Amino acid sequence: MNILVLGSGGREHTFAYKIAQSELCDTLFVAPGNAGTAAIATNVSIGVTDFSAIKELVLKENIKMVVVGPEDPLVQGISDFFASDDQLKDVIVIGPSKEGAQLEGSKEYAKEFLFRHHIPTAAYQSFTAETVDQGKQFLETLTAPYVLKADGLAAGKGVLILQDIEEAKNELENMLTNKKFGAASEKVVIEEFLDGIELSVFVLTDGKNYVTLPTAKDYKRIGEGDTGLNTGGMGAISPVPFVDDIFMGKIENQIIKPTVDGLAKENIDYKGFIFIGLIKVGDDPKVIEYNVRMGDPETEAVLPRVKTDLVQLFQHVGSQSLDEVTLQLDERSATTIMTVSGGYPEAYEKGKEITGINSISESIVFHAGTKLNEDKIVTNGGRVIAVTSFDQDFRKALKKSYQSIEKLHFDKMYYRKDLGFDL
Repeated sequence: MNILVLGSGGREHTFAYKIAQSELCDTLFVAPGNAGTAAIATNVSIGVTDFSAIKELVLKENIKMVVVGPEDPLVQGISDFFASDDQLKDVIVIGPSKEGAQLEGSKEYAKEFLFRHHIPTAAYQSFTAETVDQGKQFLETLTAPYVLKADGLAAGKGVLILQDIEEAKNELENMLTNKKFGAASEKVVIEEFLDGIELSVFVLTDGKNYVTLPTAKDYKRIGEGDTGLNTGGMGAISPVPFVDDIFMGKIENQIIKPTVDGLAKENIDYKGFIFIGLIKVGDDPKVIEYNVRMGDPETEAVLPRVKTDLVQLFQHVGSQSLDEVTLQLDERSATTIMTVSGGYPEAYEKGKEITGINSISESIVFHAGTKLNEDKIVTNGGRVIAVTSFDQDFRKALKKSYQSIEKLHFDKMYYRKDLGFDL
């Protein structure tokens, strides 16, 4: 079977790495891909939301499965595009319908879904430029810290957590009337702050059945001790050590089952991943957010632990027979550390030569923001290379990842040296 992965980051390189290992895969394409995917697949220079070019490629190369990495094409309706086209409707697309993708595309939509299905989450209200004054009044009813979320897609950076009420009011105004996050913040969700430790759970569903993938914890802030600006993620650890069978049972019964059942009850076509961002408050899980695809860098820690053939899993998604699958997992811990460009998540330079990749043997190297420049691999993004290692516990795995990173070099390379500090 010929397969296409859409995207160009570390998540997509990880998908390509797992799919390339499957005997069910004949030819693998990645669009647009990066220097890492170029080594194991055919990169095609097509944007992830250029649906007509994607259609042309799928028909020309007889592609039978499309795995959608990022959220943008899902929110823009790529699954519906395939389903409604006679030439494409038999292609298996791993990713929900446009309606299902609203779980990530709109914070308000997600909150309404959570409340409808009695899934534990923070109390909230939403506001627009017209109701900014009511928003400020609502802030007065809450206690610090104050959580403001841009309703739309803001590349993982549209959430502010503020201690000061006046700053929160100013930022609300900034988001709604000054369009701080562009169209994403035309509506803002204000919600109560939940105090606890965060984790992520990943589910693959065929719309009726589901398998639960390993848990992971990612580190969003640029600075050590979780300080500084939010990034797309500085690293991840899987599994999360504090998740025991009792807590996992609560996640399963209070959150995963009602989510999958809720989608089915509402006739929302959903064949793909559900990333559930959770917080452990006391002994109970609550939902912070949904994403409608795998997380990045969590994918780089979670997918390498899946021993079951990934293409076979995806075929079961296509035929709605995931209940026939028993997921095989590597019981060891996996840790991923992300190296980033100097200046990220603010302004940074591209085109810096990366050396030392081939001298890493104890870990797996996943490319995030890289490209080929003649025969050199150079930086091409804020997050550049993810290094994943296995060991019996996360501390030993982290040590391996850090030792491997010492062999890597590019100008102004930065990474956090404190991952796992809170576990």
